Amino acid sequence: MNSLTARDMQALCAIAKAAGREIMAVYASDFAAWSKADASPLTEADLRADAVIRKGLEGAYPGVFILSEESVSPDADRGGDFFLVDPLDGTREFLKRNGEFTVNIALVSGGRPVAGVVLAPATGEVFFAAQGLGTWQETADGASVSLFNISGPAPGAALRVLGSRSHASEALSRWLAQLEVEHTFVAAGSSLKFCRIAQGQADIYPRHGPTCQWDTAAGQAVLEHAGGAVLDAQGQPLTYGLDRPILNPHFIALANASMKHPPLE
Repeated sequence: MNSLTARDMQALCAIAKAAGREIMAVYASDFAAWSKADASPLTEADLRADAVIRKGLEGAYPGVFILSEESVSPDADRGGDFFLVDPLDGTREFLKRNGEFTVNIALVSGGRPVAGVVLAPATGEVFFAAQGLGTWQETADGASVSLFNISGPAPGAALRVLGSRSHASEALSRWLAQLEVEHTFVAAGSSLKFCRIAQGQADIYPRHGPTCQWDTAAGQAVLEHAGGAVLDAQGQPLTYGLDRPILNPHFIALANASMKHPPLE
């Protein structure tokens, strides 16, 4: 199952949208939040979205392992392709009610995210991508457009840098200080940062702070299949695996892999 068809992608988008409806139902209520063992926040929306996604994936792809931020498959085969899921990426943004949170579903094969769906429930935007199918954006009114051949800033234009809204760092400040070109900086939440680059709305996203595999895989699929890249500090594509640490290394997301930039710390 190292590739998905257009029908498969429609099914994954439908699963993500069902999870998004659960999220928005909670978003409209007077909900509570708890702290997990790692001090990250958890809400009813995380759990309800996770249950919907797990039921949908298990029904459509029985036996395929699912690693979610909120649950792990107990009996599935851990040796082959698997799904990486963040049922509510950007819970801090959800708590701030700023709309910058997403549902992330990715299929990983051979360590690479070969397909991914990123849904922004608050705006109705859906980004989906798969090997051989490219990257697509579906707007809230149901229209779909292909995203491809992003190339970075035009000659003489300022470099458009994205960064985390909730995880600013001194390392990022030092990285920005090393830029030799004029730049603008915009903070954004969740995996939408990958999608904004895929749309051509930004050029580069350096990440020095911690992220987990489920935070990045779907967004990486969206960006890479639109022609961009997500590279580690050694310049290699970010990879995934059940035998790898959950925490990702530092990485940089680029509209074009050949773009020059300061090294990551």
